[in-house]
Amino acid sequence: MILYPAIDLKDGQCVRLLRGEMSEATVFGDDPAAQALKFQAAGCEWLHLVDLNGAFAGQPVNAAAVEAILRAISVPAQLGGGIRDMATIAMWLEKGLARVILGTVAVENPALVREAARAFPGKVAVGIDARKGRVATRGWAEETDVLATDLARSFEDAGVAAIIYTDIDRDGAMQGPNIEATAALARAVSIPVIASGGVSRMADLLALRDTGVIAGAISGRALYDGAIDLAEALAALKG
Repeated sequence: MILYPAIDLKDGQCVRLLRGEMSEATVFGDDPAAQALKFQAAGCEWLHLVDLNGAFAGQPVNAAAVEAILRAISVPAQLGGGIRDMATIAMWLEKGLARVILGTVAVENPALVREAARAFPGKVAVGIDARKGRVATRGWAEETDVLATDLARSFEDAGVAAIIYTDIDRDGAMQGPNIEATAALARAVSIPVIASGGVSRMADLLALRDTGVIAGAISGRALYDGAIDLAEALAALKG
């Protein structure tokens, strides 16, 4: 199972939100590229980046910070937030992103996800963010009646590289991930599923790994707070 350290970007800074609320942002640093290099030095294989302002604006807002990260690192990175058309997808992949994450458009324009996955094989992931099993879009501000499992299944034949599943109520709350719901989603589809939201201690990572069906886990606040030591966690997951 791959551990993805998260760098969430708001106004050019590294932050973590509590349950997706922009007003509940804790700033962890004002040099995202330096933070990315720290994660790389600890041995991570991937980075997970989120343009939080972009998720609300519907277009890239923290592009300068993302570009600085991409210039600094040699490990692959994936990015979500404000990526809602083919031009933006192509732009980010040309700038060196390994994978774009499509969230809001997966609900509002699923044909775009299919088109992008065909055009850029292996480079398109779907972000499914849910409250109580139902998908939320536009920076989690809008709730839908779409069930997370139904949305995931609808892309089964689209060729997407991964599904990033976030339980919004757990995100940034340091209360543990929703292992049951994430594992159920992973069993419902053949697409690799990455868990996000609430990973707050080593035991959470091991429990996700031990389901045997979850391909990756994203952690942010726990790494910044020191609740999880990244190098130790990476070694434990390899072992």
